[in-house]
Amino acid sequence: MGYGRAWSLGCALIDVEGEVLAGDCACVAACRHPAECRLLRRRAIDEAVRWGEPSMQLCPQGGVLWAVPVMFNAQVLGGMVATRLDTADPSPLLAAEVRRAAWDLLARAGAANLTNTAVLELHRQAAARESDRAQAIHRLKEHNYQSIREIYLVDEPGLIAAIKRGDRAAAREIINRVLVGIYFLGRERPLLLKSFLLELVVMMSRSAVEAGGDPTALLGANYSSFAELARIDTEEHLCAWLVAMLERIMDAIKAHHQYPVGVLMSAALKHMETRLHEDLSRDEVARVACLSPSHFSRVVKQTFGQSFTDLLAQMRVEKAREMIRLTDKSIIQISFDCGFNDQSYFTKVFQKHTGRTPGEFRRLHRTRL
Repeated sequence: MGYGRAWSLGCALIDVEGEVLAGDCACVAACRHPAECRLLRRRAIDEAVRWGEPSMQLCPQGGVLWAVPVMFNAQVLGGMVATRLDTADPSPLLAAEVRRAAWDLLARAGAANLTNTAVLELHRQAAARESDRAQAIHRLKEHNYQSIREIYLVDEPGLIAAIKRGDRAAAREIINRVLVGIYFLGRERPLLLKSFLLELVVMMSRSAVEAGGDPTALLGANYSSFAELARIDTEEHLCAWLVAMLERIMDAIKAHHQYPVGVLMSAALKHMETRLHEDLSRDEVARVACLSPSHFSRVVKQTFGQSFTDLLAQMRVEKAREMIRLTDKSIIQISFDCGFNDQSYFTKVFQKHTGRTPGEFRRLHRTRL
């Protein structure tokens, strides 16, 4: 078999119970744990089908085995399994080689029509969505959001910016993140879920109008769609309705080319506020606002009466003032947390904006307390 020659490994055909039907794995002939290994091979096939990708398991003899399913349409008939025993030193290089060998086995099985790659791809996508959903729910629990509005407003600037620059993939990713929150808060309560989805559409419609969309067109489309929402009674039709609404709203935002300065600056300021501790550049923030660097500089000057560099310094000083008042962190730690990599420079900039050094500001604040 070409696979065995390419990787210098044995490969065996197994049934759904993990019994070897043909071929040979490195560990089969001298296996000291036949029952355990049979169950391990069976589990490898089950996991490969579940996750849509090669499943790797630790062999009782100290090696590693991997398997891919053999399928007819969507029915699992068995699998192909390979084993490598020389894994006493699990270096990153060896682990990478094992992964490549496992994925090559899946590729060869697919090319030979021994497995259903389309079904496995669907399972792989479903597993990825479930993983994303679990991570998003974990983030929701960390932030303890109490309403859809709180969840949405966090991502609104990025969403509008993504739609404006025509990056619908990024826009859909943001929307999906918001939807995870909606389904989490409205889980197993259909009427509450509908109200949350309705609230999302209303908020996105407001964003579309603020970004220049035609309010008359949006209102007319939403009115008929809201009536349709009341009649929907299955999750499948609910998802289809929501997708159509969100695409229509994104079309309304994208169709308007003159966006209010407030919408553009909202995305830029949000990006700056959340990344003040990083090495922010004008060009990076301009990309978030979907403006050329030179145009962005002019807009900042017209809006705030100062350059981007001065605006960034002012925002960092404001954050430092708050941290000095509300925390017991050292001055040097606060300077780092606010994006100043040099304490003497931090002191100079802080004094320029406040008239006092950070130490004087802290002493004055504590005296007043």
